[in-house]
Amino acid sequence: QVQLVESGGGLVQAGGSLRLSCAASERTFSSYVRGWFRQAPGKEREFVAAITWNGGSTYYTDSVKGRFTISRDNANNTIWLQMNSLKPEDTAVYYCAARRTNYFVDVNSARSYDYWGQGTQVTVSS
Repeated sequence: QVQLVESGGGLVQAGGSLRLSCAASERTFSSYVRGWFRQAPGKEREFVAAITWNGGSTYYTDSVKGRFTISRDNANNTIWLQMNSLKPEDTAVYYCAARRTNYFVDVNSARSYDYWGQGTQVTVSS
């Protein structure tokens, strides 16, 4: 069974940092586009960041540019989301996702992803 497992969430004060990780259960994920999304209470799931299969290109939503960094290690089927200068509005459940393609188009659309993790809570206090 294909699985994506996130970890690294928690409670942090505004201005602090967290690093999320997402491990895939199969090596085939090394050829997939991977992404991070988040969902705050009462809001729709929104795109955060995406990365090509080889890490050569990344894409971020405007609100996290310059603060968050997505990266990956295909040898370990893992991606990360380094989150710095966190703000209370970053509070959400963060989900990692993967899509069965290496085409880097529509990466900000949740509907284009085929696999999802269970989510990890990030809470930023003011």
